[in-house]
Amino acid sequence: MTATEEAPATAEAAGGEEIGRDRRRKEDRRLITGRTRWTDNLAPPGTLHLAMVRSPYAHANIAGIDTRAASRAPNVVTVLTGTDLADTQGVLANAWPITPDQVAPEHKPVAVDRVAFAGEIVAVVVARSAAAAADAAELVDVDYAELPAALELKDAAAATPENGGALAHPDLGTNNSARWIFDSAEAGTGGDVEDAIATARTDGIVIEREYRQQRLIPAFMEPRSVVVDPTGEQITVWSATQIPHITRFLLAATTGVPESKIRVIAPDVGGGFGGKLQTTPEEWAAFAIARRLGKPVKYTETRSESLLAAHHGRDQWQKLTLAARADGTVTGLKVELLADLGAYVALVGGGVPVLGAFMFNAIYKFPAYRFDCRTVLTNKTWTDAYRGAGRPEATFAIERLMDELAAELGRDPLEVRRQNWITHDEFPFTTVAGLTYDSGDYESATTQAVETFGYEDLRAEQARRREERDPVQLGIGISTFTEMCGLAPSRVLGSLDYGAGGWEHAQIRMLPTGKVEVTTGASAHGQGHETAFSQIVADRLGVPFEDVEVLHGDTQVAPRGLDTYGSRSLTVGGEALALAADKVVAKAKPWAAHLLEADAGDVEFARGKFTVTGTGEGKTIQEIALAAFAAHDYPEGIEPSIDAEVTFDPVNFSFPHGTHLCAVEVDTETGAVSLRKYVCVDDVGTVINPLIVAGQVHGGLVQGIAQALWEEAVYDDAGTLLSGTLADYLVPSAADLISFDTAHRSTPATSNSLGAKGVGEAGTIASTPAVVNAVVDALRPYGVHDVQMPCTPARVWQAIAEGNRP
Repeated sequence: MTATEEAPATAEAAGGEEIGRDRRRKEDRRLITGRTRWTDNLAPPGTLHLAMVRSPYAHANIAGIDTRAASRAPNVVTVLTGTDLADTQGVLANAWPITPDQVAPEHKPVAVDRVAFAGEIVAVVVARSAAAAADAAELVDVDYAELPAALELKDAAAATPENGGALAHPDLGTNNSARWIFDSAEAGTGGDVEDAIATARTDGIVIEREYRQQRLIPAFMEPRSVVVDPTGEQITVWSATQIPHITRFLLAATTGVPESKIRVIAPDVGGGFGGKLQTTPEEWAAFAIARRLGKPVKYTETRSESLLAAHHGRDQWQKLTLAARADGTVTGLKVELLADLGAYVALVGGGVPVLGAFMFNAIYKFPAYRFDCRTVLTNKTWTDAYRGAGRPEATFAIERLMDELAAELGRDPLEVRRQNWITHDEFPFTTVAGLTYDSGDYESATTQAVETFGYEDLRAEQARRREERDPVQLGIGISTFTEMCGLAPSRVLGSLDYGAGGWEHAQIRMLPTGKVEVTTGASAHGQGHETAFSQIVADRLGVPFEDVEVLHGDTQVAPRGLDTYGSRSLTVGGEALALAADKVVAKAKPWAAHLLEADAGDVEFARGKFTVTGTGEGKTIQEIALAAFAAHDYPEGIEPSIDAEVTFDPVNFSFPHGTHLCAVEVDTETGAVSLRKYVCVDDVGTVINPLIVAGQVHGGLVQGIAQALWEEAVYDDAGTLLSGTLADYLVPSAADLISFDTAHRSTPATSNSLGAKGVGEAGTIASTPAVVNAVVDALRPYGVHDVQMPCTPARVWQAIAEGNRP
């Protein structure tokens, strides 16, 4: 059983000075005013500029490349092809081969003899200005011999050399990269799903549906950019990346340059959403060219290049079979999945659906489950992690199914969820997928959300509109969710064949001036790390918030780390900092006892000060830091420093959860969908900074709603990206949205001492099914049981036209 309480909004309520306080972000002044360093602002003396020549074809042999005209263009230094770079460009790594027999093509940064997607790099122009490079790139003449392209996911999965289907890489002989299966009966976590389905077919309910997770584009604010300077003692790489440490490791591992000779810096980075959780061909090409020429080089992509060639997300086809008893109790779920990898197996792309495999059961406690996934190669841009990475896809499927089950039963979808979810007194709870949820209270979050939403009143309005045959119908969507955050633990990642661990490193240096210098391996790209981490350290050490300086994103300043993704910064990186702070206090205690001439057992620490029990005598931790710096008088047998470092590897994931409710109005004559009301109550454990949490939830909601209503990467039959500009790929603005009612409750996580669970992906995971459920709910009287995402007016209108209106 876990305690449930409203998360404190003030420091006093939190019992600390900082945790729980609405702190404005330290980093915002420089980010908002632009007085900072973005990668594209950097240019070491003598920097040369790169422009990429990209394939317009989805699949083609390269018969020849004529670079003579481009090479003669003004200010052009050289033009290099894949053949020119063959010995030095390395290969891009796949860190998550999900099966031992996974089929994966070699991925060179610059294609040598064949291109496998529209946008693949075939040559690089090096010039003295970006404009000259871009102009000369137009002059590179490439002779392509077009090949049949594997584009549609189901067709690609079925294609073989024998049936004449198009193969994304003919030399591989198949488009199927890997098959990954989880079966609860085999794993010992539950029963046989086929038995559950067979029983339900004779004495219960079986819901069978197919859903398509459309392909999305991360569309981060700052396009990707990289600068490589090989002229110093090290090769310095500045990159707009989420993963400077992983990038350094992979550059060293694939090019032969020692790690000690590579320094990767992620300056301020303008968003990522998983889209910068990648080692990119552009980074590798720039690294190879800088080494070849011995001069600094820079490449910054255009927005169109970003949409075309930075990795995409989602793109799954889901076939689902849910079994239930006649009273609505779910007894089993079978998932058959096809996941489109695109042309290459990206850094963690193959593992994204595996992450989702553990979340299809969501907050429910049904006893039988089977997940069968095939990853498929196609001639489209490669896919990889995108905000939520596998969990939004799983949550969408189960939450759509719960609504379909409720419709079949003729019951309120909230009732059906309540009947099947894990109750608060059942935690810790081991699920049918094998995870152990440590804490949660789905009842409490749902009750608060329902009351705030005005659920009954809206249902009454919906009934009235239906009775009056109002042309604008009201729909109510529900999404209850949980996710696994804080990727770690390393042992679990290892058991899934992930190539790295999940730990995080932190170091605290107590400076003699009283300032506290913190380094963390968690590299920020807009999350507010400097503020939240300062609050944690300030509380633990009892020092002013303003005295804490957080350093990150530089492999020389913070040499150990595993970077930022999967909502792991706070739960893993923040916990490492908290433990390092505790270590500082522990190291300072004998110093305090010595300086206060007291027995260590009589010395207490609270709010930044060591005191002797029963006396008013004391020393602040900052005074002890100064004493340690001077080192004139310290106890024998200890080192003259109270600095500390910690590498933390949690024992479990954390499991945020929440209830999201959405009301939409659907114009049945035009198909237009309008958001009417959105309420969510999230439980993200201990809230370090409510302002940051609110911002993360708002951003996540917008991203998830956008998948439901607007965003989709669209290719034509030849494999050309049709949504290659922001005029075609509909990223919403504030004007497209309504104000959200957000709140939170807190059942602290037990996997870290902070009690934090992670929040960065929650809004995205929950909001997509909430919105689509609302759209379908509005249209059920019209015989509509599904609308393909995004629910554009044309698709909604078509669904109504094809429905079976009574």
